[in-house]
Amino acid sequence: MALSLQKGQQISLTKTSGSTLSTVRMGVGWDGIRKKGFLGFGAGREAVDLDANALMFDAAGQLVDTVWFRQLQSKDGSVRHSGDNRTGDGDGDDETITIHLSRLARNVTTVILSVNNYSGQSFNRIETAYCRLINEQGEKELARYELAGQGEHNGLIMASLKRDGSDWTFRAIGAACSGRTYHDNLPDMRPHL
Repeated sequence: MALSLQKGQQISLTKTSGSTLSTVRMGVGWDGIRKKGFLGFGAGREAVDLDANALMFDAAGQLVDTVWFRQLQSKDGSVRHSGDNRTGDGDGDDETITIHLSRLARNVTTVILSVNNYSGQSFNRIETAYCRLINEQGEKELARYELAGQGEHNGLIMASLKRDGSDWTFRAIGAACSGRTYHDNLPDMRPHL
């Protein structure tokens, strides 16, 4: 059973899964914005280009590596992006980032998961959008965070994974930010390290 986390809530991934987690996957799903049209003409969907990001930081808060639509794999191969979905078409997760926790470099203590709307629409206009964290072993959904209707911004710092010895803690952040890529949001991420 998945947990529905609210802003600020956190869970120990090891305790939640009942075993040591080695690989988790963040899935982001959304649909385009429904257009009503006039007298049946022009109805359809306006494409939305959300981008999932994983940013890896060390204990000093220095950015070590990034995975996003322009770099689909971390330098050490422990984090991989499924590829850029520019429309939100299709069912289920539109973009995923797989994180091999046991293979992350030892100096990585925090992974920030974020999303940006490259096409620029605010989250208030997006009707269905979510982020979820899945245990790859058994495909068990560990946590889900709803993103739709979050405000007049076009970026969101969704969650963090923090190393605590051999355990990892997942925290739903839900902090609004603005910008087309994660570069614009680095100052907003600092308080969550």
